[in-house]
Amino acid sequence: MPEELNLPLLNHELNEESAFTASRLMESVRSLQGIQPMALPEICILEFDGDLTDSLVSQGLATKVPGWACFHTTMYEVDCGGVRVGVIARTIGGPYAVLVAEQLHAAGVRLIVGLTSAGRIAQELPLPCLVIASSAVRDEGTSLHYLAPSVDVQCPTKILDCLERELASTGWTVRRGRVWTTDAPYRETESAIRYWSAEGVLAVEMQAASLFAFGIARGANVAVVAMVSNAVDHGGEQFNTGTQADGLGILHSIARAGAAVAVEELAGDELGKVGDQGPG
Repeated sequence: MPEELNLPLLNHELNEESAFTASRLMESVRSLQGIQPMALPEICILEFDGDLTDSLVSQGLATKVPGWACFHTTMYEVDCGGVRVGVIARTIGGPYAVLVAEQLHAAGVRLIVGLTSAGRIAQELPLPCLVIASSAVRDEGTSLHYLAPSVDVQCPTKILDCLERELASTGWTVRRGRVWTTDAPYRETESAIRYWSAEGVLAVEMQAASLFAFGIARGANVAVVAMVSNAVDHGGEQFNTGTQADGLGILHSIARAGAAVAVEELAGDELGKVGDQGPG
């Protein structure tokens, strides 16, 4: 490897098992805090900002999940039209989001969705709007611990069509496409914004590339929905992520998309079983 590339961030044994695991951490949490194992919601949302979670808790629409064995976070459960959804607030940035996602995956959660705030890169996007990340530019470090270096990483989960269909019911403008993941939001320079805009990036956020790489490496179902609420070239109101009703509508839409994917997967499994039986 050339000397200029012989950096710790690029020098990992990607196929070697980790000596420190999420399962062992959760075992310690259960032992120390007397937490009994329980089935968690199959769909869990990592809510970047935390304002929506705070609002749902204050309104009595979210209840604490006592079986979530984590030192760092609290999980709340929300009933989204009959679908149990776990919500964990303030999982800001790729390292923290993946730390929690590793534990969710080890605990048997079927679908992990990052609901993140984002800044506009594509000037044609209205503010606010929703962007479903189909791929992410890897301008962060966490993904390099899971996958070999590359410019982009794709969303590994077949949920994008369902998310696009269900989120359209919120009344928000919904777009699907490439995002730019950074771990240094205060280093978003004008030249970088111009460059990624020309490369077809819709928005900049802090989680997608990390979560996608984790999902590919671990075989976990992950997705990212970005609430695009600000832009350096926007002269109007910044950081408007809507009302509590808007947020709850987005949660319900994500829940329906997750449930639809589960039904489709089950149908595929059943068809496979029939095919395996062969003729008569």
